[in-house]
Amino acid sequence: MAQFYRTTHMDHFKRPELQRNANILLTPRAPQMGASSGSTSLEQRMANLEMQMSKLSGAQRPSPAQQPSYSAQQQPSYSTQQQQPSYSARSMPQQSQTQQTQQPGCMSARGAPSLLKGLKGTQSRTMATSGEMVLNKAQPVPPPVKKVSLASQSQIQPLYKKRTAATLGIVRLDYDYPPAPGDIDSPESFTYDVFYRVVPGLTFEMCQEGKMTPNVEREFADAIEWLCARGVNGITGDCGFMMYFQQFARGITSKPVFMSSLAQLPAITCAFNKNEMIAILTANDQTLMPMSDLIKHECGVNPEEDRFLIVGCQDVPGFEAVAYGEKVDTVKVQPGIVAKCINLLREYPNIRAFLMECTELPPYSDAVRAATGLPVFDAITCCDYFVAGSRDNKRFGLNDWMEDWDGAQDDYQFGDNLSKQEQAHLVNKIKPKNR
Repeated sequence: MAQFYRTTHMDHFKRPELQRNANILLTPRAPQMGASSGSTSLEQRMANLEMQMSKLSGAQRPSPAQQPSYSAQQQPSYSTQQQQPSYSARSMPQQSQTQQTQQPGCMSARGAPSLLKGLKGTQSRTMATSGEMVLNKAQPVPPPVKKVSLASQSQIQPLYKKRTAATLGIVRLDYDYPPAPGDIDSPESFTYDVFYRVVPGLTFEMCQEGKMTPNVEREFADAIEWLCARGVNGITGDCGFMMYFQQFARGITSKPVFMSSLAQLPAITCAFNKNEMIAILTANDQTLMPMSDLIKHECGVNPEEDRFLIVGCQDVPGFEAVAYGEKVDTVKVQPGIVAKCINLLREYPNIRAFLMECTELPPYSDAVRAATGLPVFDAITCCDYFVAGSRDNKRFGLNDWMEDWDGAQDDYQFGDNLSKQEQAHLVNKIKPKNR
């Protein structure tokens, strides 16, 4: 009978080279003389060797079909002082990925007990390579995230800097006239601070034509940049014809730009049916009609459609002062504006709203609202709409993130905020009475 080399000492059996090759039959010695020819078969010898190796390890080695499968709830827990089962690389139980990170004292990823039992605040990760269990460096457990209740959110320290009150920037024509309350050039028309900046050389006639000279373009760009440096939340103009320069202004700043009250036209159009009409009042209908293509391009609305009614106010008694650059007698003009709107309703009963295109028409908006009961939109409602998008709503939501407006407008006179050199380029020179 062939003689086999057997290892009987436990420490010797646990050598890595034997552990990695536990399933390999060791080389037999040469048979002795007179050995029986009916020796045990090779398969039987291998089975005997496997049985003896299992006995030496202290536990009967399970076959692959009999190997236990542990779930996260059924997995046995072992003490470091108890006899632990030994698994080879071939027979080690497979566990899910969710079990590969265990708390101290539980079974580790590949079936071996954690060696860091009792250590608080750490997790051990193990991995098996060719039957060897390698312990990675213990990773610190991050502190738990503290949940904040809705009731305590008001006590959270703000992570933002308190913003200044919302303001509006207005580009002015090189055109000096005494504005009436409600006019866009009157600071008293607004419930927030406004900053004005005149563009030297930008006359009313040039604005009507929609073309600026290179020098005026530079002055216009300087005005936009100056207003942005003041921290304004939106930019508009003091003439409806500045719609011609809407695209040019947008190319200079990322602030909202609404150079004309016509910027409201898409929203007003969307609010009513196609068979309902919108009346657009302007200082002179003959000068507004050439802007049809521009309005279509900028607003996505075709003002030549039947639902839009463009009405000039050049025939209203007293309103001719606008064309002359003179002070308008609002008390004299108001009855004529109201009468015109009432007559329009009689002729076109499908009118559902009025839009005041001219920046000198807002002083009469309230009178038209009262007389017709219809909504009236103008340059002031346009500014209020865009500035409201940046103001603190004190009725709900987060409060105290924006400073309050002090309620006082800065005194402004034509030509202010210009250097002496820039004032020298004004077409309409600064009048001594304004100083």
